[in-house]
Amino acid sequence: MVRVGTENVLRNLRLVDGRTVDISIQDGIITAITPPGQAEGRTLLDCSGLYGSSGWIDLHVHAVPELDPYGDVIDEIGVKQGVTTVVDAGSCGADRIGAFYSASLLADTRVFALLNISRIGLTRTDELSKLDWIDRNCALAAVEAYPEFIVGLKARISQSVVKDSGIQPLKLARTLSDEMKLPLMVHIGSAPPAISEVLELLRAGDVITHYLNGKANNLFQADGRPLQELLDAVARGVRLDVGHGTASFSFRVAEQAKAAGIRLNTISTDIYRGNRLNGPVYSMADVLTKFLYLGYSLEEVIRAVTSSAAAWLGKPELGQIRVGEQANLTLFSLEAGEKQLKDSEGDVRTANHYIEAKGVFVNGSLITG
Repeated sequence: MVRVGTENVLRNLRLVDGRTVDISIQDGIITAITPPGQAEGRTLLDCSGLYGSSGWIDLHVHAVPELDPYGDVIDEIGVKQGVTTVVDAGSCGADRIGAFYSASLLADTRVFALLNISRIGLTRTDELSKLDWIDRNCALAAVEAYPEFIVGLKARISQSVVKDSGIQPLKLARTLSDEMKLPLMVHIGSAPPAISEVLELLRAGDVITHYLNGKANNLFQADGRPLQELLDAVARGVRLDVGHGTASFSFRVAEQAKAAGIRLNTISTDIYRGNRLNGPVYSMADVLTKFLYLGYSLEEVIRAVTSSAAAWLGKPELGQIRVGEQANLTLFSLEAGEKQLKDSEGDVRTANHYIEAKGVFVNGSLITG
């Protein structure tokens, strides 16, 4: 990575609303946003041809490199991808969350965590198959110890994870969520439990991740119409998160959702070493490009990884570019040319434009490469 000094002017930077501006940054703080060509500074960086947004936020990653298969190095899936903030989605339960917090402090990427309701986290992939692993006292102690780091709870509610426990882990998660006053992110997948059982337990502020998966237990009927239970959940304030992952994004289902008018909330990758190196995720930019291909505007797509994600975190400042605030920026380009995009079902589509991350401004430095 190449770092450029602490007194910078990002000149001729195009914002996603169409404006072109100069952004002046002193000691990591935005000091001025002016029309292009007007700002002066010690280090002038010509950003002609580049877009700028507040730093991309990925609400669903797996950032503990020791865990297999769901693990990776924080900055490899953070700043090197144009992502300035990641939320680790339940890699750790109460047993490991302290060690993960300590490791996160060494990264350039800002890190938050969803606490896995199973104290063992993803040390194994059936972490909710034994109800004894859902330890209320341990979970409460973890949340009390790391109140700024833990932003919610995570429950993976699919058959391979819960096995014979059925819907009971989610009922316990609901109780913990209510007691701790923290939102709940729920991974959905193969039945049992049935998706209708899952949806009825979710409340305003909770998140369904993998909502565009193509599995039999998904959120849409065979003719593409959304389940009534999904519409009811959205109406009461449950949010929808992409969580692409290795097995949880279908172009077919995404087209159904768009045709049905299901609003795009947050786009996340569910990235880890395997699907970063071997696909079908590869990068946040690739996932965002899939939504451009689907017909969403650049502004809609970038909003889903900036202000919308920041609002769910309760940290709106992370989704803004404002004078007096820390410079938290992603620089990217919109390239013309063909790019092959693959979903989790092996369906390949060809985009004519694609997004490329070019760098980030975090912690007082511009990081590129």
